[in-house]
Amino acid sequence: MGYPGKNRKTYSRPKTPWQADRIAEEVETVKAFGLRNKRELWKAQAVLRKYREASRNLLAHVAYGQRPKEADEVLDRLKRLGLLKEGGDLDAILSLRVPDILERRLQTQVYRQGLAHTMRQARQFITHGHIQVSGRRVTVPSYLVRRGEEMTIRYYIASPMSKEGHPERSERTVTAAVVPATPSAVASTPEVR
Repeated sequence: MGYPGKNRKTYSRPKTPWQADRIAEEVETVKAFGLRNKRELWKAQAVLRKYREASRNLLAHVAYGQRPKEADEVLDRLKRLGLLKEGGDLDAILSLRVPDILERRLQTQVYRQGLAHTMRQARQFITHGHIQVSGRRVTVPSYLVRRGEEMTIRYYIASPMSKEGHPERSERTVTAAVVPATPSAVASTPEVR
């Protein structure tokens, strides 16, 4: 087992490392969400894999007429994180995707709320201690924002960014995630700011 206080990997690498399609898809996701490297993407995939596996196991118990209390615990946790709607069930967990988890990261939320101009700048503001959530400074860009905490994300009160006249401070406008349906719509869709 090893020493209990030792940090362990929270992700697993792809089993087949040299697939061009998967590599291209990972690169696009890393760019779109401003991740530092693919390891952060693999961690999000591991979180999703864990909840999907738990959902499949619990669905098997439900098929046999049992309803373990772990089902309610998993559903409550995902609802608190904002990954499931209030009426979500175990089947809804199986329809979750990696971008759903990446959207709940603090880095993405800071950018979507207009506190930073780019995803990279949002990451920089967080790691430098310029962002607070519910009155507490958070310096981890991968922090999963819970439901209800979205509107408590602000500049940290002791940070120079909290002053109105700071040159890097952006005006607070909410940026919506626009996903065009066709490639021709990409050229005609303006960026919402």
